[in-house]
Amino acid sequence: MTTNYAHPLSGTLGAEPPRHILSLSGGKDSAALAIYLRDRVPEIEYIFHDTDKELPETYDYIGRLEAILGKPIVRTTPVDSFDHWLTVYRGMLPSNHRRWCTKMLKLKPFEAYVGDGPVINYVGLRADENRTGYISTKPNILAVYPFQDDGLVRADIMRILEESGLGLPPYMDWGRSRSGCYFCFYQQKIEWVRLLETHPSYFELAQAYEEKAVQFGEQFFWCQNEPLRELAKPQRVAKIKADWEKAQARKKANRKALSLVETLGGLEVEDDSHLRDGCLVCSI
Repeated sequence: MTTNYAHPLSGTLGAEPPRHILSLSGGKDSAALAIYLRDRVPEIEYIFHDTDKELPETYDYIGRLEAILGKPIVRTTPVDSFDHWLTVYRGMLPSNHRRWCTKMLKLKPFEAYVGDGPVINYVGLRADENRTGYISTKPNILAVYPFQDDGLVRADIMRILEESGLGLPPYMDWGRSRSGCYFCFYQQKIEWVRLLETHPSYFELAQAYEEKAVQFGEQFFWCQNEPLRELAKPQRVAKIKADWEKAQARKKANRKALSLVETLGGLEVEDDSHLRDGCLVCSI
């Protein structure tokens, strides 16, 4: 890392030295950043905001990362659960227009953990992406972007993960592209199909939340304008798969030659441009 970060409050009369904190989502970029900073910022604190709605593969990935880092990853489990906040919001499920899940289950626990002292918060945005999202605006928290500052791109992140022995998150093995709750509304339809096939019990739980929402005066679909009950029908599943295969074929035909690190071991990394609309604290 070539950049030395200084918090704006550093050197202020009576100001304490800043804490260094990295929030892990269970995604590949924040995991790679944790490994990248392990020896560069020895005093760094690693935290994971456990919503209790994560996939089992996410917990496995966090556990293996913890072993590689050689220090604990603090779990900042919210005091109040998703179901508690769902009641507070009168049955209104979260969506991309009302992301109370990120606010109450990720940001609030993060800010409670941080407190009011100066903090440098490390964020895993790469140099090859132009992405914005939900980050705390508390004045004592300074967000910094080491990958962008040091010019690291996707290939570098892949190299870091491969060389560390961690690899990609295991949920990517069955085709999910992002971390976050199993019912995340930013999932693509093909990801809902893969959730149905890989974790049918979680799909059923997401469907139950969706169908219960109508009792509160509003019909809501996790997957835009299509209820999960319809999406799960065999003919619809087949159509979604066929459409996805066609779209992937078009992308592959137009894609430039893949780098060696992307094809290492036969692994072809899926384009992640659709992740740009997600909440940073949830999906990096």
